[in-house]
Amino acid sequence: MFDFNFMQIVAGLPGLIIAMVIHEYAHARVAVALGDFTPKFTGRLTLNPMAHIDPIGLLMLFLVHFGWAKPVMINTYNFRNPRRDDILVSVAGPGANLITAFVALVLLLVYDKFVGGMSTGMYWVFRLIIEYNIGFAIFNMIPLPPLDGSHILKQLLPRELAYRLDGLERYSFIILILLLMTPVLSMILVPCRELVWSLFSLLLSPFF
Repeated sequence: MFDFNFMQIVAGLPGLIIAMVIHEYAHARVAVALGDFTPKFTGRLTLNPMAHIDPIGLLMLFLVHFGWAKPVMINTYNFRNPRRDDILVSVAGPGANLITAFVALVLLLVYDKFVGGMSTGMYWVFRLIIEYNIGFAIFNMIPLPPLDGSHILKQLLPRELAYRLDGLERYSFIILILLLMTPVLSMILVPCRELVWSLFSLLLSPFF
């Protein structure tokens, strides 16, 4: 999912933690707003990293270039409109990552324009906050269980096909490893990442 060197490991740790925490907190916040208080009862309605970070998932990010946070438990039966609300909760995580990336980019450009003199280390911290949040948003929209994209697709599919999609979850880890060993994942992620950067540039071009 990501390329690492020593500098990125050091400078990228804040970005990884921010991306994971923001992503899971957004799921929890939207679920509670839509009537499911399970995330609140399980201690996930917080920005405390300890509530969201899975140590093994974080380690896997460094070892095999993709990882995970602790999934937020959701009970769709508590939603007023289960199909619609499950989609909204699923979109919330990637959406929050994109908003975080955009805000970080704005701060970086504002600092560069009005203050200047940012150190190389600080530049890379901001740059990797942006890149990792974009990466989390795109990666989690892949329609493979238990990623957010699969939740969205499942709610759009007929019940029988949705059930079959759920059955793929037992093979998800193997499928992701196989995808990482081939150019397929890059063929998906790289164009999407470039599209997001283009949209950000278009939005900010009148100001910077």
